[in-house]
Amino acid sequence: MDRLWAPWRLAYVAAPKPPAVGGDDGCFICRAVAAASPAEDRACWLVHRSACSVVILNRFPYNNGHLLICPQAHKGTLETLSDAELLDLQHQLCRFMMVLQKRMRPDGFNIGLNLGRAAGAGVPGHLHWHLVPRWQGDTNFMPVIADTRVLVQSLEALYDLLQEELQANAEPQS
Repeated sequence: MDRLWAPWRLAYVAAPKPPAVGGDDGCFICRAVAAASPAEDRACWLVHRSACSVVILNRFPYNNGHLLICPQAHKGTLETLSDAELLDLQHQLCRFMMVLQKRMRPDGFNIGLNLGRAAGAGVPGHLHWHLVPRWQGDTNFMPVIADTRVLVQSLEALYDLLQEELQANAEPQS
């Protein structure tokens, strides 16, 4: 068995699990939506709230900059979303794609929505779009030879980078 030394993960592994909040007992998205302060937002990796959606860092990213764009309401199918929710979610997806483009300069993006456990949805009861920046050559020999992904940026650094950009380019309040 191969081992990768990652002592920073101890804080996550050893932390007590937060109490369940929201529409599903184990929904980390609902816990993030229920956060009541900037400190709680950061603890949940919630980067941004809009009228109907939230943007959260993926705790287990496929690549640097991996974000989740989620409705605030605990809904598991597209047809249950209102027109306002659908529009807001797509607006946030576009907005954060531009933010990542400006701050991280990826060569492309993977954008996906996994509907149902069979399709790979880790939280099948709460829709969430994956926004994953990609760079030419970001898949190197490590996944092939060592079955290991290398991420060069911590979640803390990504959170700070996104907050800095959001504060510098705040959307007008409607």
